[in-house]
Amino acid sequence: MTTDRLVVVTGATGRQGGATARRLLAAGRPVRALVRDTTAPAAKALEAAGAQLVRGDLDDPSSLPTALEGAAALFAVPPVALGSAGLDTEREFARGRALTDAAAVVGVEQVVFTGVASTPGRPGGSEVKKRVEDYLRERIRSVTVLRPVRFMSNYLGSTAIGLDGITDGVHRHIFPPDEPAQIIAVEDIAEFAALAFDQPDRYAGRSLELAGDAPTPAEAVAAISEATGVAIRYEQITPAEATALNPEIAQARERWAAGSRWHADIEALRVIHPQLRTLADWLAESGTALLRKRLLETASPGL
Repeated sequence: MTTDRLVVVTGATGRQGGATARRLLAAGRPVRALVRDTTAPAAKALEAAGAQLVRGDLDDPSSLPTALEGAAALFAVPPVALGSAGLDTEREFARGRALTDAAAVVGVEQVVFTGVASTPGRPGGSEVKKRVEDYLRERIRSVTVLRPVRFMSNYLGSTAIGLDGITDGVHRHIFPPDEPAQIIAVEDIAEFAALAFDQPDRYAGRSLELAGDAPTPAEAVAAISEATGVAIRYEQITPAEATALNPEIAQARERWAAGSRWHADIEALRVIHPQLRTLADWLAESGTALLRKRLLETASPGL
């Protein structure tokens, strides 16, 4: 177990990267946060917590080798790329390739890559995530892949596209209301990343499907209602609504309806990480307060 090796964290001002950076800093590990804007409030908060900030942009490969110089390990979160026609998978792969190439050039020994939970027929969660995984394994000696399911913190998310989050007391998604749907706290993604960094030989070459709980959507909103004191109900979007939102959302709904499911072994994960959070744990720890604040901010006038 080594705790003095410098880890560079990408996506450090986002949810997974931010949680991982904070977890590593709390353990006393040196962290360098790769950010596009070192003056952003989230970046300054990480700096105050002890992280070294370095400017870098995954769309500018020339900025990456200097940002990674001297690091022994990397937490990699190549962000989804959006274009006028929806997901830009080639640009997303280019980001992952640029990060991988820069890590290989400067001699980064270990990469923990976080992607998307797999389903039958989609071993990497998506074709582009799998391409990045495979490219990493070709270029870096020690690679651990984390494949998390949907985040518990998504209940706090933007509802601008009419999906996820909570608007006017309604949570809408693609899932049937009475079938289990796995979820995970981003703090637990950080815990598994920390385990991989602490024990690189044990986790080298491994891929972990990550989830912490599997309530039905109806059970989840009932738990949120009880915790926050705000009545929340769940609605499954229709096929037509999914198509109107986005072709990728419509395809995901179709796959789910056809039986394509996430399949993390939660009990086995709990053996590795006994403090793995359930939805109730997340609500008690931080979710309830955050949700109350979010629900107050988004409440319609007069409600």
